[in-house]
Amino acid sequence: MRPVVLFPAIDLRGGSVVRLLHGDYAAETHYGDDPIAVAEDFANQGARWVHIVDLDAARGDGPINRAAIGRVARRLAEMGVRVQTGGGVRGLTDAQELAALGVARVVMGSAAVRDPDLVDEVSATVPVAVGLDHRGGRVALDGWTTDSDLDVASALAAFPAAEAFVVTDISRDGALSGPDLEGLLAATSATDRPVIASGGVATLGDLAALAGIGGLGGVIVGRAIYEGRFTVSQALARLESRS
Repeated sequence: MRPVVLFPAIDLRGGSVVRLLHGDYAAETHYGDDPIAVAEDFANQGARWVHIVDLDAARGDGPINRAAIGRVARRLAEMGVRVQTGGGVRGLTDAQELAALGVARVVMGSAAVRDPDLVDEVSATVPVAVGLDHRGGRVALDGWTTDSDLDVASALAAFPAAEAFVVTDISRDGALSGPDLEGLLAATSATDRPVIASGGVATLGDLAALAGIGGLGGVIVGRAIYEGRFTVSQALARLESRS
């Protein structure tokens, strides 16, 4: 059974740490203006990966958070922690720039779904996790504003070069409503690549339930940590205990 890696999340908008509800930019909660301090706290509690999302780039407003991502990645590298980054990674140039900043893995969503060959190309530069954001099993694109005809199961078979998949149930993202255990179990059964769960985690019990999914490779947690429902160190202990 592969270990379940914790990815505490930092979502950046205008350089600030925020969280969105269901991906709605009008439903934003602000959690601070110092992403390096947040990242250092995660690392000091034992996190070995941090997941960063550039919300501005994801919406098409340009990579205005890229310098901040680089500062975080460099600081975390000094602490032995790797960074996985998504949001607006639309091609080789974006991936090359992020890799040069010290990002260990990029997450490609809409661009990958529209052109799976991009994942092959980018993977030659930096490992790629394909982001599959879905509503009811149907993959959504363009910052969740467009629904596609592609289902998650089919998408999982379309990217042989992907190092991992980030599967997000949009209806649960930022809602603290519990993870989509049934959907994640189906996803892990459809691929031999690590599946990283995203969306809905609210309690340590949710993490224990996710750890029981044999093929799961990781879980992204944001709002539950920021709102003090549990700490990064508590989350790591629960995932490691698988109980």
